[in-house]
Amino acid sequence: MKETVIGVIGGSGIYEIEDLKNSIWQQVDTPWGTPSDEILTGSLYNIKMAFIPRHGRAHVHSPSTVPYRANIDALKRLGVTDIISISACGSFRQHLEPGHFVIVDQFIDRTVARESSFFGSGCVAHVSVAQPTCPRLSKICLDSANAQGITVHSRGTYLAMEGPQFSTLAESRLYRDVWGCDVIGMTNMPEAKLAREAEICYASVAMITDFDSWHPDYGEVDVTEIIKTLKVNSAHAKGMIARISEAMPTKRDNCGHACDTALEHALMTAPEARDPILVSKLDAVAGRVLWQTTTEH
Repeated sequence: MKETVIGVIGGSGIYEIEDLKNSIWQQVDTPWGTPSDEILTGSLYNIKMAFIPRHGRAHVHSPSTVPYRANIDALKRLGVTDIISISACGSFRQHLEPGHFVIVDQFIDRTVARESSFFGSGCVAHVSVAQPTCPRLSKICLDSANAQGITVHSRGTYLAMEGPQFSTLAESRLYRDVWGCDVIGMTNMPEAKLAREAEICYASVAMITDFDSWHPDYGEVDVTEIIKTLKVNSAHAKGMIARISEAMPTKRDNCGHACDTALEHALMTAPEARDPILVSKLDAVAGRVLWQTTTEH
């Protein structure tokens, strides 16, 4: 059994979580650089929590410059077992309206300008992201959103685009009509992949703000309307987070979906051939298996 520690990554419009007990903003140093901001730690319903605003409290990071590796590493160092990612997204479906939430279960990654792995030359690893979100944690998010009175949808495919510009009409139609995507955002990749490499359960909650550019009745994305919807969505999301904390056990076994054992057979580089500099940077993310494979040899 291990202690449950919830990590919340807040997207646009969510820059703080109120009502945390014994809360403090603290800097966490990582070998991957400085995280997006200090991390707010505390507890809610006796569950430890760590919150990081993805773009920084002053929204200083664009989707392409968010320090994704530093953020995930920092949460791992704080003992986070479960990450809830909350993001503003556009919708490709008529029934997924602004103000609705979607529990994402799949991704198509179209990002091109971001470091997407903790591993590389000198320490190679391959993890599965066939099921990129944790079904157990996603179900808790779904139930908590329903309990909060949010109109929430139980599944959806998220198109991760590079940004920071919104889609062209042609791109929007491609993603919707040909690729079958349901929502579009700019930040869940490589975040979900990195969480899997760090053996942290990850759930993605997409807060719908607009219809992207495909909808004939709405036209292009209107930032003014997005901001209005964000304010309502943010209040709902904070209520959902409180209910998630209330629903989570203080201790749990491994999740049962291999999220927290993803590196078990993933390391490919022989221990004697591993780059010691890279290995030292992986102490938090992969320490469990690095130590294991070293002693086995």
